[in-house]
Amino acid sequence: MTISPTPTTPSTAGEPRNQDTLLVASLLHLMSHYSAKGDGEPPCVKLASVIERHLCALARLPTIDPVLRATCEQLADQWANVVDARLSAPAPAKQPLLARFMKTGWVGKGVPVAG
Repeated sequence: MTISPTPTTPSTAGEPRNQDTLLVASLLHLMSHYSAKGDGEPPCVKLASVIERHLCALARLPTIDPVLRATCEQLADQWANVVDARLSAPAPAKQPLLARFMKTGWVGKGVPVAG
């Protein structure tokens, strides 16, 4: 079964794309990349920040539907929380080099290890 396009469907032959259509398409693309991370790979805070900015830009369009505007504003707040949580999380502290050597029992050039 084939579905024929309706007369209101724009053709792809040279017609400019609507800005909101481009923003929605790019948002879907970015969100799918964010969710398709590898095993054990932490989420990318830069990508979350870009998603938040796209949602804000979409919400500011003058011709956008009010329901879509409210949804974008709510989602932008949620993505901002994701970014803030990732940025405020403390980085794991690295042990000093000497402490790592002492922990593993490293023996240097004939120097006995006190134990």
